[in-house]
Amino acid sequence: MMSTKSSRSLIILLVALIALNWISGKFYTRLDLTEDQRYSLSPASERILEDVDSPIIFDVFLQGSFPSEFRRLQSETRQMLEEFAAHNRNIVFNFVDPLENGQDANIVAQEFMQMGMTPARVNVRENGKNSESIVFPWAIANYGQKTVTIPLMKNQIGSTDEERVTASVQQLEYVLADGISKLVYPRKKKIAIMRGNGELPDANIADFVKTLQQYYYTAPFTLDSVAKVPQRTLKELEQYDLVIEPKPTQAYSEKEKLVLDQYLMHGGKMIWLAEMTNMESDSLMNASGTAIAIPKDLNLGDYFFSYGIRINPELVKDLYSAPIILASGEGSETRFNPYPWFYSPLTTSPNQHPIINNLEAVKFEYANPIDTLKNGIHKTVLLTSSPRTEVQGTPLQISLDLVNEKPDLTAFNSGEQNLAVLLEGQFPSVYKNRIKPFELDDVKDQSSDTKMLVISDGDVIKNDLQRGRPVELGFDRFTGNSYGNKEFLLNAVNYMLDDNGLIDIRSKEVRIAFLDSEKLEAERTTWQLINLAAPLVILALFGLGFHYYRRRKYIK
Repeated sequence: MMSTKSSRSLIILLVALIALNWISGKFYTRLDLTEDQRYSLSPASERILEDVDSPIIFDVFLQGSFPSEFRRLQSETRQMLEEFAAHNRNIVFNFVDPLENGQDANIVAQEFMQMGMTPARVNVRENGKNSESIVFPWAIANYGQKTVTIPLMKNQIGSTDEERVTASVQQLEYVLADGISKLVYPRKKKIAIMRGNGELPDANIADFVKTLQQYYYTAPFTLDSVAKVPQRTLKELEQYDLVIEPKPTQAYSEKEKLVLDQYLMHGGKMIWLAEMTNMESDSLMNASGTAIAIPKDLNLGDYFFSYGIRINPELVKDLYSAPIILASGEGSETRFNPYPWFYSPLTTSPNQHPIINNLEAVKFEYANPIDTLKNGIHKTVLLTSSPRTEVQGTPLQISLDLVNEKPDLTAFNSGEQNLAVLLEGQFPSVYKNRIKPFELDDVKDQSSDTKMLVISDGDVIKNDLQRGRPVELGFDRFTGNSYGNKEFLLNAVNYMLDDNGLIDIRSKEVRIAFLDSEKLEAERTTWQLINLAAPLVILALFGLGFHYYRRRKYIK
């Protein structure tokens, strides 16, 4: 029979286990011991998760056989979703293999592309041989009747698979929290997309507007009624939280400028994508292969000057640039080939501002340099050209023959040129101490705190068309490169409208360690022998030691 002492110990043990189980159920915590606090959620993510009141189901398509770098992305995605689920049990996730039923990878890839999810083609080096594999780095989140697609892979120009995965892991918390916020939060703020001054056609801004509509209400707005009912036009414009001007080409009247000025004075926010030269690559596609870049007068010189900037009617030519795609051959023999084109700068970021932190290069075309002038408005340069830049005055003849000429490197000595400048603070009115073109109620000569972003190229917001349908903004369908245009503009809109939580998540730095693939290939046989032989040697030594111990203990 069990002694009284043993029974008492057993009872104490059972009570302790029950108490421990109850405490662990009531008081749950997780410890993040990583140096970069990779698995500690940002306050913005925690606030979003607190508002999830019914199940959100994630289907993650990172399951199956793929390279080791992507297995790392798989494990990091799983751990991030586990962290989300630990904060809110309404987060449910499944990992799905799109090819588990032996389906053809190319057919599945087409189906994904039709749903707006572009697969990733990656190079796999194994046993000294290179091959290509298709990976589906996407997730779909379902919340009631709402569904969003979430990209898990961040494309970077010229980067290795390891670099792409590292950048993707850095963005995991952001893209997952962003997907949840789209499902949980209703749209509130309104954005006016300006029309009527020769802006880009609807089709060429369709992709970005569609993206904006996931977060905000958008609507076209024209200043055509200013001439007849300026007061009403201003009141209607003030109903919007942000105005976006996508590449105007027709000059503004003084009446239109006054309405835009007073919109800003009353706290409105603006994003200008304006350029002061007329030049398009399409103009080069003629028999001569030449076009003339000429200055463009939008009648905005005094407008921007009053706020402390000047867009110069010059062209930025940058050695660090995107290629131009030219066709050769005819009919079925047509080939599209990339050539260096220094009029398409790829920008750099001179600081760590939330709008541009961890941002890919933004592609510009025929951009103008921006001067900043001293006044009371705080200015932050967000994007610049590279230090190897040449500034050319206009009028200027540009020829496609440049693709066959070796550039004069000594001419690229103008240094970094400002291409996107953020202005914040209290703005002075353009019409302060000036005769106004008409009378308005409640005219202000000084704004409250507000913001304006000026980008010296309208093509930053322009998406290409394929068979008449919009291509994703920033994606070059000929080279397969993806630029940071959409992310830059979306971050800018979020910042202008004070939606800073998700931008702060984007700024999170995560450091991922990978094996050196070249060293691994060179030392593969050595490490395989070590992995096979070392356990056997250790086991043999243990056996000999144990045998010796027994002999010493039992044999006298």
